[in-house]
Amino acid sequence: MHAAATMPQEEALMAAYVGGNERAFKELFQLLGPRVKRFFLRKFGDEAVADDMRQITFLKMHRAREAYRVGEPVRPWLFTIAARVRIDELRKRKHVHSDDLERADLAHANEQINEAHVVERADIASHVREAVDLLPESQRVVVKMHRYQGLTFREIALQMNVTEAAVKLRAFRAYRQLRKHLAYLLEN
Repeated sequence: MHAAATMPQEEALMAAYVGGNERAFKELFQLLGPRVKRFFLRKFGDEAVADDMRQITFLKMHRAREAYRVGEPVRPWLFTIAARVRIDELRKRKHVHSDDLERADLAHANEQINEAHVVERADIASHVREAVDLLPESQRVVVKMHRYQGLTFREIALQMNVTEAAVKLRAFRAYRQLRKHLAYLLEN
C-alpha cells in the first residue's frame, strides 16, 4: 500500500498537489477554504474581504508548496500563512504598531495550530491503539507491558512464565508489525 493512501485526507491531498496534481489543489481549497474564510471573517466581519484574504492565502500556499514537508499536518502550516496574510492586511488598514498586531495574530494562529496538533496527536494515538489491537495476543501483551507499563523483558518473562528470549522475540515481531502498519506516521 502506498504511504499517501494511508495519510489523513488533507495531507494526502497536499502531497498529491506538491507532486503536481492540480485537482488536489481544488479539493484542498474546497476542504479547507471555508475554515480559512471563517478565520478572516472573525477579524474583518466582511464576506468580500474574507474571500479576498482566503484567495491570497491559497495563492501564497501555492507559491510555497515546495516548502511543505510531505506528511506534516497541513492545517498548522496553512493557518500560519493565513495569520501572516491577516497581519499584512491589518497593517494596511489600521497603521497600528506592527509588534502588537503580530503578537495578537500569532497568538490566534498558535491557538489554531495547537488545536490541530491536539487533533493530530489524538488521531495518531488512535491509529497506534488500533495497530496494537491487531497484534496477536501474545505480542500485544508484551507490547503493552513493555511500552505502557515500562517493564523490562526480564520482568515480562517472569510474569508470563516464559523465557526472556521468547519475550524478546515476541517484542521484535510485534514492533516490526507495528512499523509496517504505522509506516505512514514514521515518514517525516
